[in-house]
Amino acid sequence: MTTQVRPDPAAQAAPAAANPPMGAQLSAALPEWWPVLAGLAALFLPTMFSLFTGAWVGEEQAHGPMIFALALWLAWRKWPGVLAQPAAPSWLGWPLLTVGLALHLLGRSQHILMFEIGSIILVLAAIVLAKLGAPALRVLWFPFFFMLFMVPLPSEFVAAVTMPMKMAVSWATEHLLFAAGYPIARSGVILQIGQYQLLVADACAGLQTLLTLEALGLFYLNLMRHPSAFRNIGLAILIIPISFSANVIRVITLTLVTYYLGDAAGQGFLHGFAGMVLFLTALVLILAVDSSLQWYVARRRGGDR
Repeated sequence: MTTQVRPDPAAQAAPAAANPPMGAQLSAALPEWWPVLAGLAALFLPTMFSLFTGAWVGEEQAHGPMIFALALWLAWRKWPGVLAQPAAPSWLGWPLLTVGLALHLLGRSQHILMFEIGSIILVLAAIVLAKLGAPALRVLWFPFFFMLFMVPLPSEFVAAVTMPMKMAVSWATEHLLFAAGYPIARSGVILQIGQYQLLVADACAGLQTLLTLEALGLFYLNLMRHPSAFRNIGLAILIIPISFSANVIRVITLTLVTYYLGDAAGQGFLHGFAGMVLFLTALVLILAVDSSLQWYVARRRGGDR
C-alpha cells in the first residue's frame, strides 16, 4: 500500500512570497523613496537639459548619453542583488552627499562641466550609502565606476595627450595607404591624398575616443563575466591597441571616401557613418581578441591537464 503525499499549497507559495517580483518591491518602496527621487529630479533635470542641448550634442562628448544610459541599465540589472543585501545605512553617506551637492553648486554656477557631471556620481553613491549601506554600494560599484567615463577631463590634459595620438594615427594611415599604392603624403596631422587635404581632428583620434572604446570594452567584460583573470586583464589592456587600430581604420575610411567621392561626401553624411565604422570595428576586434584569449586559456588548461 502506497501513500501519496500532496504538496502543501502554503509551502509552495512561501518562496514566491519571500521573493516578490521586482515591480511589487519597487511599489512597496515608493512611499519611502519618492522624496529622494523628487529631490534628484529637481537637482539634476536642469543639468540633463543643459547636457542634452549642449555638451552631449557635440562629437567630443557624444558618448555621454550612451555611458549614462548603460550605467542606469547596469544598475537596474543589479538591483535584485542590492535588495538581497541586508540594509545597513551608513553615516558616511551624509558627508559624501555634502561634497556632491557642493560640487554640483560649484560646477553649475561656474559652468565647470567636469564638476557638474561628477556630482551626479557622488550624489547617487551617497544616497545608496546613506539609505542602503556599504553592501549595496559594493553590488553597484561597476555602474558607478562606469559613469566616470562620461566625466570630461581637463582640456589641457586632453590636448596634451591627444596630439601624440593624432600624430600616430596620421602616420599609420599614411604608411598603410602609401603601401597600398595611393598618392598620399603627410605634414603633421594633415594628410594630402590626390588633390584633397584632410585634417585629422580630435574626434577622429583623440583621448575621448580612446576612453569611449575602453568603456565599451569594460562593459563587454562586465556582461561576459569570464572566470579567467588572465582573460579579463588581457582584454582590458588590449583595448588600448584595439582603439588605436579602430581609429586608424576610421581615418583610412574617411580618406578613401574623400579620395573617391569628393570632399563633400567625406565631410557630410559619410563622416558620421565613419563614426559607426569606428565602433563596429572596435566591437569586432574586441570579439576577435576575446575569442583568441579564450582559445589560449582553453589550450593552456588542456596542456596543464
